[in-house]
Amino acid sequence: MLKIKKISFLLLTLVLLSSCGEYQKVLNKGTVEEQYKLAVKMYETKKYAKALRLFEKITPSYRGKPQMERIAFMVAQSNFNEKSYALSGYYFDRFTKNYTKSSKKEEAAYLSAYSYKLASPSFSLDPTDTNKALEAFQNFINTYPNSDKIEEANNHYKDLRYKLQKKYFEIAKTYYKTADYDLRNYKAAIQAFDNLLADYLGSEFKEEALFYRLKAAHDFVLKSTVRRKPERADDAIEAYDKLKRNFPESQFMEEADEMLATLQKEKKDAEDLIAKQLELQNSLKK
Repeated sequence: MLKIKKISFLLLTLVLLSSCGEYQKVLNKGTVEEQYKLAVKMYETKKYAKALRLFEKITPSYRGKPQMERIAFMVAQSNFNEKSYALSGYYFDRFTKNYTKSSKKEEAAYLSAYSYKLASPSFSLDPTDTNKALEAFQNFINTYPNSDKIEEANNHYKDLRYKLQKKYFEIAKTYYKTADYDLRNYKAAIQAFDNLLADYLGSEFKEEALFYRLKAAHDFVLKSTVRRKPERADDAIEAYDKLKRNFPESQFMEEADEMLATLQKEKKDAEDLIAKQLELQNSLKK
């Protein structure tokens, strides 16, 4: 029994060595046609890395020929199966643009968008691929509204949109949380929350964003000079009104009411002090 196993192992090894030898021989010295046939064979047997090396070699020779459409799709699919998602997104997208009448155009459009989604990192990192995926899914949804992939595409789009919202919400919160060390970050936080609310009207973060926008504006008033307080208090009170108008039963309403009372007092005290200062200046001119 042991002897049979050894023989089987040796035979398998010889087959593998022979296969590797054939691959290297065709890769380095085979004709373009031989390389094409072997590339397809590697692709069909799921040896995608080897297929890609061969496709890379033969592409210049097949450019403009009928076989190039098939090669282009297999290159994109091989990169996808090798989990090189940024590359597969690019190649699938290029396929849709180069082969507008292809029967595989819809599939390529979907896989391009899905590739970019898989390439998209966590919300805290560079959103380049996330933006590409969003745009690609939006184009797919607009172009193929009756596709059997439309529900999946819509779900992917929602996931990506949520990821971007979370990213921008966390950036705005970071500005707010670091404003004690750099007062300019109060302005940055207010602007960041305003941008989020303007860009994502139905945002899942709307209630919390409105609340933190109010907090940033409230705290900015407390750190402001007397001369700046009335104007900044008005902005903060407007932020309070937006929160209450949109979420009258908000979980943050109790704290928001306390901030409103503080803002009204800060504004009145600042206006009274400014009025007294002006009165004093006028009396000294006389």
